[in-house]
Amino acid sequence: MKFGIHAGLWQRAWSDDPAPIMRQAKSLGFDGVELSLLGVGLTDAAALRTLSGELDLALTCSTGLGAGDDPGSADPERRAAAIATLTNAVRTAGAMGAGNLSGVVASPWGYYEPARKAERAKYAAESLAKLDSILREEGVVMGIEALNRFESDLTNTAAETQAIAVATGSQNIGVLLDTFHMNVEEKSPPAAIVATGKSLVHFHISDNDRGVPGSGHYDFKTTAQALSQIGYTGWVMAEMFVTAGNPNSADVNIWRNIEADPTEAARATLSFMQRIFS
Repeated sequence: MKFGIHAGLWQRAWSDDPAPIMRQAKSLGFDGVELSLLGVGLTDAAALRTLSGELDLALTCSTGLGAGDDPGSADPERRAAAIATLTNAVRTAGAMGAGNLSGVVASPWGYYEPARKAERAKYAAESLAKLDSILREEGVVMGIEALNRFESDLTNTAAETQAIAVATGSQNIGVLLDTFHMNVEEKSPPAAIVATGKSLVHFHISDNDRGVPGSGHYDFKTTAQALSQIGYTGWVMAEMFVTAGNPNSADVNIWRNIEADPTEAARATLSFMQRIFS
């Protein structure tokens, strides 16, 4: 497996320069860094790709949709806006040399319309299917993220998320599972991983409070066993948000400091990943 760290651990704002973070991650021993496209655009991609090569540090990307970009909307204009936004994101990831783009891509973050859930899932699959050719062209695999109920109502469980991914018919679209969200939504995270099987294309970890894995109550040993059972060899990416008071903090509902020092949190996390997932 490959072990990475999300730049958001250190970023005060999504637009913070990721270059020092990439160098920090390399010095700590990570294989890669995940960059949020909420703060990185196509004009930044070439320089980041160059730095990635110089550091021998792989990149992955994450992104999220805003209210005006809704793949599951009954309004064709909002669906078209979502496709345009995601097409640009795929092109940015491709130009950056990132083979994976995952995140909140089936519905806007924080949007709820449960009465239309089945219809929205159908529209979302049809919309995301239109990205197949650009994903193949750019060599990017997209992971639809399963989110807890406080962030979405459309893709809460692995099964709901996988159903949309499969319905797209694209071999370049799968599922992103995250231990933080599974801790809320899944009766058995290991069983959810096994059921997702080959649809799993990306994997995020943090403990139940979004802090250092192994410092809380989430069972990572059985999760590692489930990943091994399905033959998963992709990224295990630590996505931790631990500092309150930053501009980003409200976006991810961090109202108190979860860990004392982000860099020490990263160091402890890599050690844990190497012990549990190797």
